[in-house]
Amino acid sequence: MNSIFPLFSKFLKQRGPQVLLVLSGYLLIAEFLPLITHQFFYMLSLLIKDILIWIMPLTVGLFIAHSVTSFGRKAPLFIIILLLFEGISNLSSVWYAFVCAELTADYVPSFGVSTLSNDFTALWRLPLTKPAWWSAEYGALSGFALGCLNALGTFPVLSRMITQGKKTVEWILTHIFARLIPLFVLGFAVQIYQTNLLPHVFAHYTFLVFCLIAFLSFYLFFLFALGAGPSLQKIFFNVKKLLPAGGIALTSGCSLSTMPWTIKGTSKTLQNPKLAEAIIPATTNIQQIGDCIAQAFLCFFIYRHFYGFNPDLMTWIHFSFVFVLARFATAAVLGGAIFIMLPIYENYLNFNMEMIAIILALNVFLDPLITSCNVLANGALCRVFERIWTYIQAKRPAPLEF
Repeated sequence: MNSIFPLFSKFLKQRGPQVLLVLSGYLLIAEFLPLITHQFFYMLSLLIKDILIWIMPLTVGLFIAHSVTSFGRKAPLFIIILLLFEGISNLSSVWYAFVCAELTADYVPSFGVSTLSNDFTALWRLPLTKPAWWSAEYGALSGFALGCLNALGTFPVLSRMITQGKKTVEWILTHIFARLIPLFVLGFAVQIYQTNLLPHVFAHYTFLVFCLIAFLSFYLFFLFALGAGPSLQKIFFNVKKLLPAGGIALTSGCSLSTMPWTIKGTSKTLQNPKLAEAIIPATTNIQQIGDCIAQAFLCFFIYRHFYGFNPDLMTWIHFSFVFVLARFATAAVLGGAIFIMLPIYENYLNFNMEMIAIILALNVFLDPLITSCNVLANGALCRVFERIWTYIQAKRPAPLEF
């Protein structure tokens, strides 16, 4: 009996169980609560979201600047190739999701433009309008420029500012916003309950979830094949070595907690096992293939559902660019990637409150699967990177430093 309580306590410390516990408690008492209480919970969620939108450009800029600075001072060629590889792999997965969604759209029953009730409103909204120039896109570009400047030169004051700024923002995200995730999700769950949005989620998105699972499985197989080559035996060997890490991710809901098993499993698939120790820690919470595919695929169809047509190409180019750059900031909040990405959806895909409520509901349900896909994809991509790095070294010999 004594051994059960520590396990239960550890289980409750995870964001997923916390969210489910809060939502379950709300559903039990929702019908007994006065309207003003529902509006109060919704107001808190909107307040958290609005504050996040304001700090997001600074957050993205500081994280990118810090990453480029820290990487740029050791094994420059290796780090440059790794950063490009991470960016391209995430961007490719976003566009893979876009292509899959375009192909699937003709076979999915037409949802039409949403006509949900908008009678339910918050008690109060933050009365501030964010200027157009204060965006995650400009924050990312500024952070990259400052990081390159600091990495290539010697600027102690700039280095201290970037380091201290990154630590401050990370502390705010991990010690304040991350702990508010259950409350944040609760407010939008209240909106789902009050506007009868839940039947729409189940009616319109169940088929899409099955499609998403199929597309994720195919992409994972493709990544393992890309690393192992045409040999099915090698592909299944690599998958087998990473299954323990994927299983732990499925139950824990946290990529970072699986890192020892991911490194151990990945090292068995590499010609140079030490490479796993250099790549996996640097990419675990940035290179998130499962997240990129799932979020992009679901965002596409939520957009289609509410606006009656698919996102146009220029909208998706703009969104995918900012989305990939913003992945650098998600490492700060374990289990809170969707929490960080919501301002991006609102700014670049014009998500309204109902759309945000749907993407949150789907993420609570899909989070274990997405996390497991992230871990498996990271292990598979480590082998792909090794093949690329080996080719580059063969063309231009250089010492491999970690």
